[in-house]
Amino acid sequence: MPSVLAGEVKAGSKITKDVITPLGGILFTKGKILLPRDLEILEAFLVGQVEIEGVQGEDNSDAVKKNAKQTALKAGAIINESMLIKNNSPLHDEYEKMIALIRTSYRSVTAASLPIFELRSQLELLISHLKDYHVLKFSPRTLKDEDYNYHNAVLSALTSYKIAQWCGYPQKDWMQIAFAGLLHDIGNAKVDSSLLHKPESLNSAEIEEVRRHTTYGYQLLRNVTAINEGVRLTALQHHEKVDGSGYPLKLEGSQIHFYAKVVAVADIFHAMTLERAYRKAQSPYLVLEQIMTESFGKLDPVIVQTFIQKSTDLFNGTRIRLSDGRHGEIIFTDRANPTRPMIKVEGTIVNLMLERELYIQEIIA
Repeated sequence: MPSVLAGEVKAGSKITKDVITPLGGILFTKGKILLPRDLEILEAFLVGQVEIEGVQGEDNSDAVKKNAKQTALKAGAIINESMLIKNNSPLHDEYEKMIALIRTSYRSVTAASLPIFELRSQLELLISHLKDYHVLKFSPRTLKDEDYNYHNAVLSALTSYKIAQWCGYPQKDWMQIAFAGLLHDIGNAKVDSSLLHKPESLNSAEIEEVRRHTTYGYQLLRNVTAINEGVRLTALQHHEKVDGSGYPLKLEGSQIHFYAKVVAVADIFHAMTLERAYRKAQSPYLVLEQIMTESFGKLDPVIVQTFIQKSTDLFNGTRIRLSDGRHGEIIFTDRANPTRPMIKVEGTIVNLMLERELYIQEIIA
């Protein structure tokens, strides 16, 4: 098969041997039909030569072009399906119903009642639209400061369900893990709301009171039927750390229920990417990098790595906004550094691995 200089390769060419980067990583696999944006990736990675299928006669050339066109159409269809979910989607409708129900539940739980059947029914309806939910793309229609706890609860439920699937946990646990995400902060219903929404830093006594939401939560859920002990323990343990530095019991490693380990990752992500009265929402990509740092001794590393790899598994062509305000599209993601893909911006390639001061602020339609 002919080996061609990368700069001379045409869109529609079929690769007959894996393309390797100068650092030894696989850039494209054998059999791929090159699209126009792939040629830019070859150039950006300083690939010297590429082995492609030989072109013999007009008919073969036409066939290659046809393959390229079909591949491009398929890629375009996939990219369109992956775009930011519209705010008038059924997912948003069920999400808002879930928010209203969890808000009511927070108010009723202090009276020793929790509408668990209604919560389960609505959670099942919401999860039936999970195929339309992407952790990095979904945005609520409205977000009021006083509703932060409810949004964190519902988003943590959705994300925890996704993580449970991604990690290959038994299917019988998926809904219970979603429940664990939904109810992990239910103990906040017994904490003074002025502390939860206080814009200034809390003093030591106030911090201690807020931390009691973990034990309050376990107590509130202790006699609730239709949830298992893992859900109750998640309310108690979601702030524990694998190195024993968490609270309230300073548990370590295997002492922490795996539901709590899953929800801890989802909770941290949404707590940092939701806007608060005293803090703007942070870039989901920066938050993922912080969670990766936190995984060393604090969070379960397998759950963290799975969450980051799966949530950043976006199609090339996904539109984004950089931290400097420029718009562009993802053209290549190195799975070893999934939060720092290569971005095409106004005809140039921005390599976020090299330009560390830049980062993806948000995914856009």
